[in-house]
Amino acid sequence: MKRICVLPGDGIGPEVVECAVSIVKGATDDLEFVPADIGQAAYEKVGSYLPAETLQLMRSCDSSLFGAITSVEGPEYDPPVLRFRKELDLYANLRPVRTLVQVPNRAPIDVVIVRENSEGMYTQNEVYDDGGVTTLRRVTKKGSERIVDFAIQYALANGRRGITCVHKANVLRASDGLFVNIFREQMRTRGKGLQASEQLVDSAAMKLLTDPSAFDVIVTLNLYGDILSDVAAGVAGGLGFAPSGNIGPKHSVFEPAHGSAPDIAGKGVANPTAAVLAGAMMLNHIGLPESAWRIERAVSDFYSSGHLTTDMGGRHGSKSYTEHILRNLAAQPHR
Repeated sequence: MKRICVLPGDGIGPEVVECAVSIVKGATDDLEFVPADIGQAAYEKVGSYLPAETLQLMRSCDSSLFGAITSVEGPEYDPPVLRFRKELDLYANLRPVRTLVQVPNRAPIDVVIVRENSEGMYTQNEVYDDGGVTTLRRVTKKGSERIVDFAIQYALANGRRGITCVHKANVLRASDGLFVNIFREQMRTRGKGLQASEQLVDSAAMKLLTDPSAFDVIVTLNLYGDILSDVAAGVAGGLGFAPSGNIGPKHSVFEPAHGSAPDIAGKGVANPTAAVLAGAMMLNHIGLPESAWRIERAVSDFYSSGHLTTDMGGRHGSKSYTEHILRNLAAQPHR
């Protein structure tokens, strides 16, 4: 039996994670769930946003399912998400975005964004001087090679047709230029059978809105991927539909891409879809693809039957949504 570290976090995090855990349990009996504290709840208990005990549990488990945290302003705040990505070497951020509900005046989307998750602008290496702040951006050969290789392996394993490298090498010629050159070389030697293309990040953002079918898999650097995945989620209906996986050589953490949304916390109206699909991604990653498929099918059937969550103008909050998905799971045959 595999062990899953459950990290509810803050705001709507506990609510959507509870839904996701219930649905994952409905799809498989092969997991043991172990809770741990992160974010404000952890700080209030032990004075740390990511306690050493939590990080050790994440290391010892087969994967982790994470909700969301509320960021805190101030120089003493050490963002726990950036920290666990670094400590667990979660270098790849995987964000699939697919239309489940047709949104008026928006084309259907089915895009997978593979984002370098450990360097770029998110190194937190900032230098103060009298005139302001300089952020030191880091792009390495190793980091570029392994994220491009991850994208290639993902595309080949999942029957995707091609990969687009998104960058800004026309301005950042050395750093983004390094990334693009590695993409070209890796695609030439390892990406046989896949179409290779390139796009500047600003035009890629526009094209995701106007012609999302132009993309299949996107591989890009940290900040670009963070922004583009939110743009793509908006095309699909919002961040409530956007699951995410943080993946490294040994460890993994799966989460909804949305934040803690404190304004709706405790109201029962949060859309758990992103957290539930993150749970399905986790199952697939740890070797339970049949259970992952069953959850994805149950979610798809919920929306194709005409049901809508409150964020899409429907009547279903987190509780009734979960009840419907569990009924769909119970009714469906195995493949």
